[in-house]
Amino acid sequence: MASLVIQDLHASIGDKPIVKGLSLTINSGEVHAIMGPNGTGKSTLAKVIAGHPDYTVTGGNVLLDGKSVLEQEADERARAGLFLAFQYPSEIPGVSIANFLRAAVQARMAEGEEIDATAYYKRLYSKMDMLKIDRKFTSRAVNEGFSGGEKKRCEILQMAMLEPKFALMDETDSGLDIDALRIVSDGVNTLRGPGLGVLLITHYQRLLNHIVPDFVHVMYDGRIVKSGDKSLALELESKGYDWVRKEFAPAAA
Repeated sequence: MASLVIQDLHASIGDKPIVKGLSLTINSGEVHAIMGPNGTGKSTLAKVIAGHPDYTVTGGNVLLDGKSVLEQEADERARAGLFLAFQYPSEIPGVSIANFLRAAVQARMAEGEEIDATAYYKRLYSKMDMLKIDRKFTSRAVNEGFSGGEKKRCEILQMAMLEPKFALMDETDSGLDIDALRIVSDGVNTLRGPGLGVLLITHYQRLLNHIVPDFVHVMYDGRIVKSGDKSLALELESKGYDWVRKEFAPAAA
């Protein structure tokens, strides 16, 4: 069983502390949802785990299968089994999805090993059929002119092809209408299984109607202040976040 262990993590951007002593363990096969108000560090957490260069870890550790990833570059972390689905995926004009995915798969192979084109396309089309994605989709440039739902669907396809140990999904429901949300959720649920651990970051309980988490955590002021099951998300939906702010506001200096 694979594990992603976050130990008393502290991280900053510039001189501003954002993650302030956060601990969390995710095992393969588990889906954890992190919810919380804007500005509490949820997206920062995902980016720090993935190795975004704008953030500085000032304390704690992140262990993937018992090995710290903090000294690794983002590409090394990806090859080790981490996948980050961005809130706002970038466009890559002139690069088709098929070629982009082929390069990504090649980058994970051992030095000197070459991808077999026939086997690659067979696997790609198998994943697309599984996710109910039209095969014509792969000829389009990555995210160029895509709707919000198409961008997220593209990322689900990337996740299917790369088969990470852990997927960090940063507000994957952002900008999606009801139909797109259902399509993306169906994709995640299709990939869900004993070999994949998922960290879902969201503001809204509606995503969790489609992707039911095993654990729900409330993040506030850079740390997890409360954990529970799906019922905690329903409580947040009903009561909002004001009670979180009142109960867990940092003490005045």
